[in-house]
Amino acid sequence: MAKRFQITLAGESTRFWATPELTLLRASLAGNGGLLSSCRNGTCRACRCKLLQGEISYLIEWPGLSAEEKADGWILPCVAQARSDLLLQRP
Repeated sequence: MAKRFQITLAGESTRFWATPELTLLRASLAGNGGLLSSCRNGTCRACRCKLLQGEISYLIEWPGLSAEEKADGWILPCVAQARSDLLLQRP
């Protein structure tokens, strides 16, 4: 059985599951997680969320976030993959 991680949106009843090979956005779309999207390649920032708990990795070296945003915990789910259970917060 493939490893799965639970993704929870803070302050909401929304939860969905992600496998390590899926982006968080694709997992959200498959599991009715409700994350917003537009470009799906890390440039439009429509899916931007804050990572409150957990660990991710990126498909691309430097997604469309500033160094300050990354340091503050912002992520782009369209190009991020879960490496543990996650707690996310929408802006």
